[in-house]
Amino acid sequence: MNPVLRDAVMQMVPFGSRVLDLGCGDGALLAHLQRHHGCSGYGVEIDDANVLACVKQGVEVIQLNLDQGLSMFGDQSFDVVLQIDTLQHLRNAETMLQETVRVGRMGIVTFPNFAHWPNRLSVMQGHMPVTRKLPFQWYDTPNIRVATFTDFLAMATKNQLTIKNAFGLHDDGVVRWWPNARAATAVFQLSALTS
Repeated sequence: MNPVLRDAVMQMVPFGSRVLDLGCGDGALLAHLQRHHGCSGYGVEIDDANVLACVKQGVEVIQLNLDQGLSMFGDQSFDVVLQIDTLQHLRNAETMLQETVRVGRMGIVTFPNFAHWPNRLSVMQGHMPVTRKLPFQWYDTPNIRVATFTDFLAMATKNQLTIKNAFGLHDDGVVRWWPNARAATAVFQLSALTS
């Protein structure tokens, strides 16, 4: 995992939180949060090899297809629910966003920002972008969705979510000024709307 992304996420996760990491991959982020930030929790992953990698790292993992939802978890059963580069792989992205804030008091969502200026330039030149953040050709990408920083803000508003923090990441730093064009990764910290 990119250390800049890892550190940005760690700053938003309160020390000692109970964490659910959706699409946790090999469990590296959750293992880091457990070792260095006093967190506990579970990873959710579908890939057999990644489930095994989680177990080897001492991360408790549930093998589950996220397209089936999170009905096995009660409301507010976690302090933080992570969706780190997961949203773009989901068929039910909007439902999973709602589930994220139902199951967790707070959600942290990151995804490749398709409006990043090199991506725009690629499209203007007639090609789908291939970058470090989007490293696949259009015909073999695991991403079934593309989104922009601004698109996500609109979806959050539509779903009555509270954005607690929003910024972009690019190379080795945080991008707060004009992240829709200047950031390769969009980062959102959110919760359900409180009255």
